[in-house]
Amino acid sequence: MESIRDIYAKRSPGDRPVISLEFFPTKTERGEATLFSKTLPKLMELRPDFCSVTYGAGGSTRDKTLDIVARIQSEQALTAMAHLTCVNATRESILQYLSEARARGIKNILALRGDPPAGQKTFTKTEGGFEYSYQLVQVIKELGGFSIGSAGFPEGHIACKEGREVDWQHAKHKIDCGAEFLITQVFFDNNDYFAFRDYMTQDLGVTVPLIPGILPILNTRQIKRFSDLCGARIPASLLEALEGIGDDDEAVTQFGIDFAVRQIADLIEAGVPGIHLYTLNKAHSTTAILKNLVLI
Repeated sequence: MESIRDIYAKRSPGDRPVISLEFFPTKTERGEATLFSKTLPKLMELRPDFCSVTYGAGGSTRDKTLDIVARIQSEQALTAMAHLTCVNATRESILQYLSEARARGIKNILALRGDPPAGQKTFTKTEGGFEYSYQLVQVIKELGGFSIGSAGFPEGHIACKEGREVDWQHAKHKIDCGAEFLITQVFFDNNDYFAFRDYMTQDLGVTVPLIPGILPILNTRQIKRFSDLCGARIPASLLEALEGIGDDDEAVTQFGIDFAVRQIADLIEAGVPGIHLYTLNKAHSTTAILKNLVLI
């Protein structure tokens, strides 16, 4: 399996953007069977360059994450990246996770602070663990042998009260510590991404790939929930359009496809190195979006 660092390094100007997909560990055996028998085969027709698998809240799917990443690489011959967070984790448990990942042939890690566990409003450092994602990046870098990614926040992290530019400086620090690419949190106004990219590259001198993360809208309730959880702003015009459609989820899904196509087309025209799609373990919207963009 390739390192994601190398996947981006091989891309030449004018090539199609690197296409990556994100999955989450399923809660049931039936869900996992569907993921591997239906969803993944359908999405592999799109020729993605790599995928990632999330790490459940509080580290609740730690072993499942590694199982799914290893299985994707073995069965689909697709480079896969395992997420890793600081939540409820000690340095010792993190090193054990990385040792297991290495033993399974996993070369790519997305290092994140992680969201507070359910019932907690703020993140609390675990005794013997880490408070910030840059510390996690440092440990992975010191260990060696992994391509390391982390997160970027075009609107600033919800927990950073000093403003988005201060948060972007934190992102630069993660890169200085060893992060080789950043995948952004969901955003719905490309101007937020462009402001983030320009500040990082022009003001801070960042040269690593800054990869926009795109979430296909499936229903209005979902998108409002995402906004509440992570602080991603829903532009007034988008919210008005969604509320105008109402509770017709099929119509909202089609609207979400069309919106994502326009959003990604604008990003590609602006020269982004890649597109990371949050699939929510579903194939329909992601397939329609990439086919409409002729990115297969």
